[in-house]
Amino acid sequence: MTDADTTTATADWRAWQESWDRQQEWYMPDREERFRVMLDMVEALVGTSPRVLDLACGTGSITARLFDRFPDATSTGVDLDPALLAIAEGTFQGDGRVSFVTADLKDPEWPAKLPYDSYDAVLTATALHWLHQEPLAGLYGQIAGLVRDGGVFMNADHMIDDTTPRINAAERALRHARMDRAKRDGALDWARWWQLAAEDPVLAGPTARRFEIYGEHADGDMPPVAWHARVLREKGFGEARPVWCSPSDTLLLALK
Repeated sequence: MTDADTTTATADWRAWQESWDRQQEWYMPDREERFRVMLDMVEALVGTSPRVLDLACGTGSITARLFDRFPDATSTGVDLDPALLAIAEGTFQGDGRVSFVTADLKDPEWPAKLPYDSYDAVLTATALHWLHQEPLAGLYGQIAGLVRDGGVFMNADHMIDDTTPRINAAERALRHARMDRAKRDGALDWARWWQLAAEDPVLAGPTARRFEIYGEHADGDMPPVAWHARVLREKGFGEARPVWCSPSDTLLLALK
């Protein structure tokens, strides 16, 4: 039995879901725009009733927006974080369109836990930078095996171009100045959000287990867009290119 099963009656899952979204928007004020473009491309390439794998789903942010736009969609959320999965399971309790799987994406056997052998779309956002390049390349190969012919994979994440250091520094300075102003106005950052989760009687246990798994933050890689596109083509996708970008992030689409 999961934490969500035992605590739904006393937890305001919707409030935690919204709190997570606000915390993420402190880092990425254009977060909703990347989700909108992601779903535009889902509709364009696989239609309005897709079977979706929400990869490293966290609280289910992508799944929530998927169902708002495409009520006939189905989703499988996969993650390892017990606290974020508790929020996801609580938020979507009773919704037969979605199921959640606890799995470590660095475990080569994780796809065996999924309820389906193939998906129309695999979607992920701001998560895979936790991985170094070698395991990420391996994961891309597994994703290629899960996406049906004609299906899509989309990854919205930090993809750093090291050939433009002055542009990168200027963008980062402006972004952090804006973040500092928002924080003075009461915005929650990552550390403070997790402190509040640890103090909540419902999420305290899952949060403690989460930090046993991950520590404070993983030390992954953020290779440039060209690396992602090249590796995805090498792993079996026919086409791969950005379909949206901000000064700091990119939404890359790969078509099987």
